[in-house]
Amino acid sequence: MNSGKVLLGVLAGVATGALIGVLFAPDKGSVTRKKISKKSDDYADALKEKFDEFLDNISDKVEDVRGADYVEDLKDRFNEFLENITEKFEEVKDDVSDFAEPKHSKSKESKKGFKTATD
Repeated sequence: MNSGKVLLGVLAGVATGALIGVLFAPDKGSVTRKKISKKSDDYADALKEKFDEFLDNISDKVEDVRGADYVEDLKDRFNEFLENITEKFEEVKDDVSDFAEPKHSKSKESKKGFKTATD
């Protein structure tokens, strides 16, 4: 049920009750006004309570949605992080293998050259 409709219904009920109470009041005007004031305070308190419950409910739902979005955002960021780390690892692995192969070849060549020179 739409909360705006509930609020409008409560306010209409309060106004109707006050009007009927004034029209058909068996008591004096001052007593009737006190009763109306007390009832309107009671209705206002009930209305405030319902409105607070409504706000709490909406806040909980917003937090649930926000939390779900936050978790999804964290998952996306973590996956991006893993992809970046994997790419960097592959780049470093390629650089290291490129760097290590020539040195290894040079050291064999230098050993061959050294043996040839000493032979």
